[in-house]
Amino acid sequence: MSQEGQPLDQKSLRSVIGKSADWNELVKDCIAFANATGGRLLLGIEDGQDTPPAGQQIPADLPDTIRRKIAERCVNVAVLPDVVTAANGGQYINLAIPRAIAVASTTDGRYFLRVADQSKPVTGDDVLRLAAERAALPWETQTTLQVPRSATAPDKLGNLVNALRASDRVKPSVKEKSDDEMLDHYQLAQDGYLTHLGILCLGQQHQRAQLTTAPVIQFIKYDEHGQKVNKLVWDDHTLNPMELIEAVWLEVPDFRERYELPDGLYRQNVPAFDEVVVRELLVNALVHRPYTQRGDIFLNLHPDRLEVINPGPLPLGVTPQNVLHTTVRRNEHLARLFHDLKLMEREGSGFDKIFEVLLSQGRPAPELIETHDRVQVTVRRRILKPEVIDFIAKADQTYQLTQRERIALGLLAQHDAMTARELAAVLELPSVEALQPWIKRLLEWDLIQSAGRTQATRYFVDPGLLRTLNFVGGTTLKRIEPHRLAALIVEDVGRYPKSKIGDIHGRIGLEIPRSRIRRGIEQLVKAGKLMAEGVKSGTRYRLP
Repeated sequence: MSQEGQPLDQKSLRSVIGKSADWNELVKDCIAFANATGGRLLLGIEDGQDTPPAGQQIPADLPDTIRRKIAERCVNVAVLPDVVTAANGGQYINLAIPRAIAVASTTDGRYFLRVADQSKPVTGDDVLRLAAERAALPWETQTTLQVPRSATAPDKLGNLVNALRASDRVKPSVKEKSDDEMLDHYQLAQDGYLTHLGILCLGQQHQRAQLTTAPVIQFIKYDEHGQKVNKLVWDDHTLNPMELIEAVWLEVPDFRERYELPDGLYRQNVPAFDEVVVRELLVNALVHRPYTQRGDIFLNLHPDRLEVINPGPLPLGVTPQNVLHTTVRRNEHLARLFHDLKLMEREGSGFDKIFEVLLSQGRPAPELIETHDRVQVTVRRRILKPEVIDFIAKADQTYQLTQRERIALGLLAQHDAMTARELAAVLELPSVEALQPWIKRLLEWDLIQSAGRTQATRYFVDPGLLRTLNFVGGTTLKRIEPHRLAALIVEDVGRYPKSKIGDIHGRIGLEIPRSRIRRGIEQLVKAGKLMAEGVKSGTRYRLP
């Protein structure tokens, strides 16, 4: 079962049956999904569970009751209830809510929108924004220019389909499609014409210019007095968005500047601006901009910072205060294309990645400012604490930190100390209790220290530890190299012939993931170094 999130939610059967039925809450979620990108409600599966209670039965008239109750309370909302029987024999209702063609609301005029895993009310001027962004037909799939699908630029079409077929994020069934079928699959064409998205990615130069909102990027360099000293512009519409990212990175020489930091007897080369950060900023600017609004993307390079300015506000529901944890895709099909081309993470983890890279390099976190007509992201050039670079690198090598842990550790390493409340505010968390997934293991490993209680708890990195890097992780086989693991498997099977995979796993070390053991055995069998006897769970292994 998928996890709860933007396209999915779960509710108990009690929410639609008997005296405890809460139809207003169900209506709110349906409207929120319809105003976003659509979604599903699983009625009959409790929160935190993957399956319905064994033996649970859905009353025969309940699907029709749900349709009627929602229709009585909603405008512009369609629901498709389907009774599903799980493997354990229990039944639940898979309630599909398609994206609304017009703005969805309650019959008494209330609006909701799905933001992350919550249904948030839309009020005030945001109602007008919702109506403006809820075109009956998304900009990406419109074919108003009537450009024939045969009019694609051959080089751009060839490069795109070859990149998609080479990507491990694309399903084999999609890779088998013809070039023409692939255009339909990615909404690059409909019927006989290229969509706006197709023109943007595959069209000729003059066709892309006719879109009027095709992206234009300006790079402007300023000196310490605020005077312009260099300017580069990509405004001739010869490049599609994917090519623009590559062109900007390669053609701006300042992005490849590096400087040296002392590192014992040696010098360490550090990029002025990390390639991952620059590319993520460009991807965010191109994928999440409103293509119904004109405006250039500006890269303003100052001696101490880089500013990326994008036209239009943040998507409805996203604010500078929740950008780390909230995902709203303004251009659904462009985001899917960028994801499959491995240019971005579709679920919006790009800004997380920027945080992680900057903090692990001893730099300040990015600064995000939103006005009524633009969004500005600022990344600082200066490294506040050079010693943080080696500290984060060694800590990650020793403990295999998660992205959240690297961000939290990078923040604390740059500050003398932070209270629980301050740390939660910087990480945009709703409460200090939500800090646990970010810092729990860091405390257990003594990478960070704490003093005080509750919200006044202070977290800090021991300055001596930061300076000496004198920490050693416990001995573990989790980081064992594949060739050493293969040798261990061969030695174990030699001593204990005809062993099952579970026995081999138990003897070698349970801290190694079973999937790695299985993969190692499969490679050894393929190489002829092990022999397999039996099928499925009864398979045993011996030396040839």
